[in-house]
Formats: sequence, C-alpha cells, structure tokens
Amino acid sequence: MRLLNGELAMGFFKKLFFDFGTNIGVDLGTANILIYVKNKGIVLNEPSVVALSDQTHEVIAIGSAAKRMLGRTPEGITAVRPLREGVIADYDVTEQMLKFFIEQACGRNWILKPRIMVCIPSGVTAVEERAVKQAAQHAGAREAFLIEEPMAAAIGAGMDVYSASGNLVCDIGGGTTDVAVISLGGIVTKNSLRVGGDKFDEAIVRYIRRERSLLIGEPCAEEIKIKIGTAYLNEHNRDNYVTVRGRDLVSGLPKSIKFSAVECNEAIQEVLEMIVAAVRKVLEETPPELAGDIVDRGMVLTGGGSLLDGLPRLVAESTGLHVYLAEDPVACVAIGTGKSLSVIDHYVDGASLPARRAL
Repeated sequence: MRLLNGELAMGFFKKLFFDFGTNIGVDLGTANILIYVKNKGIVLNEPSVVALSDQTHEVIAIGSAAKRMLGRTPEGITAVRPLREGVIADYDVTEQMLKFFIEQACGRNWILKPRIMVCIPSGVTAVEERAVKQAAQHAGAREAFLIEEPMAAAIGAGMDVYSASGNLVCDIGGGTTDVAVISLGGIVTKNSLRVGGDKFDEAIVRYIRRERSLLIGEPCAEEIKIKIGTAYLNEHNRDNYVTVRGRDLVSGLPKSIKFSAVECNEAIQEVLEMIVAAVRKVLEETPPELAGDIVDRGMVLTGGGSLLDGLPRLVAESTGLHVYLAEDPVACVAIGTGKSLSVIDHYVDGASLPARRAL
C-alpha cells in the first residue's frame, strides 16, 4: 500500500513538473532557426549564422547581427554557418547558438528547463541524430526529442497525418529537400536530398562567374533569387531583370551588370531537376492504394525553398498532381514540431514517438 501511494505521488509530481515546464519546438534549419513555444506560437526566427573571433574563437554575434557580417568581416573575425545541408557541421558553435536562441525564446530558468522537440532531415545518419540531440541537451533542454522534417511539415501544414489516407508532402529547406508519403502517423516512403535553397544560391554564383565573368557572394545570389528567381518562365516574368554588382574577374575592378530572369532560370535548372526527380522517385515507390489517395488529395509544398516563383506549377506539370503551397511554408516545420510536443505526454518514459525512434 505504501509503495502504491509512493508511485501515485511520484506520478503526480512528475505530471506537475511536466505541465509547468516549457515545451518548445525547434526547426534547426541550415538558413534559419525557428522556435515554437507551446501556447505562444513562433517566438523566434533568426538566421543560423555566428560571428567568431579567429584568435579566441569567442562568439561576437549570433543571428541577424552575424548574417549582416557575411562577406563583410574585417581581419580577425569570421562569420560562419555551423549547420550545413541540414546537419551539424560545427558542434561547439551550434551548441552555443542553440543555447543563445533558447534563452532568447524562454528566458533563463534553471529550475524548470524546457523539453525540446528538434526536427531533423529524414535522411540523416545515427551519428548525426545523436549530435543534434546532445547539442539540444547541452544547450539547456531537460529532455530532447527528434522528429523527421516531412512529418513535422505535414503536421504544421494541417494535414491529417493519423488517418489511413496517403498524404504527400515536400519540404524544401535551406540545406535539404525531404519528400515523404505519410499515413497512420508514420512515414511510408521517403526521399531526402542534401539540396535546398542554398544550392540555388550556389548555382547562381557559379553561373554568373562562368557566363558573365563576375564574382559575387552568396548573399547577393540569394537576393537575386528572391527578386527574379523563377522555376517556370512565362510572359509575366520573362522580361524581369536585376542589376548585379560584383568584381570583374578580368580586370579585377568593381563592375555592375544586368542579370535576367531567363539567365537565372537557366542557372538553377539542375537543382530544380533534382527536386522533381526526388518527388517522382517517392511516387514510384508509393503503394497503389496510397497513390490513389494522393491523386485525389494532391501534394503540399512547404519550406522557404517552396516560395521560389513558379515551383508549384513546375512540380504539378512534371508529376500530373495538384500541387498546393502551404499557408505559411516557412513556419510549417516549426509549427508542426511544436504541435507534436503534445504527443510527448504519452511517451514520457522514453518510448519512441510515432515519427521517430528514441535514441
């Protein structure tokens, strides 16, 4: 009887401890980090960039302040992206950056540390998974859980992932593209590419260097992509152009050119073809019954990369499906990650979540 009362008391205090603690979802993106706090929504959206001192490796700036330094830092300071292609490239810097953002979102609470759900690409290795989980724990998490990006994106887009019907989602982030068919709360078939918005930028830099003999940085390429980048040329965007400034590779002097939407489309064709091929591969591996559901329901695009002009139309014509852009594509993964925290209460003792095995 005493043992039973003790277990009941332990359960009561455990539930009380969990209810008062902060639950947050983290979209640990290559380009941006978004944090979702339960009952508050998205409370932080910052670039995943850190400025470091070359001599002491001390952090000088994080987030927007550090991004403004990209390509502009003086000698002795380096602005870096500690996440590459959806995974941790520099563990120590990622840990410091994550700790800073968690404190910004939740404040410093050393008694009730937050439980954190972190999304990861579906194609990461076990070593990369452990690195993300350990970084979250060392950054101040009481408990850390992982969820795959396509599952989080589907939840954030409002798809009924727990029904017996097939749901097709494609999340195009800064470093990765994840395509998955989801049914009954799990991923049936998936494909993950280390290709995303950053590859568009890199392709534009290479094209301008090769075809126009002008050297530009990736921030400039990103601006070009946002202003005139298109996946599908038509009479409305074909004549768009932007003035690009950089360094002439022949003379070595500053120079400006006019860069057209047609050239930009040509520059990113290879990356677009890879994304379309990834979607087709998942469709080819989808069970027939779920394929029928997808024909009826269509496909949802999420992630910042899906905002590229004309991309939904390009994918629709390449696959024959109805393609929809999520209501808030940039925040979808973070929202889904945060919403999935409600499932944790049923898996408090460490059992695996439906979307991701426990580590």
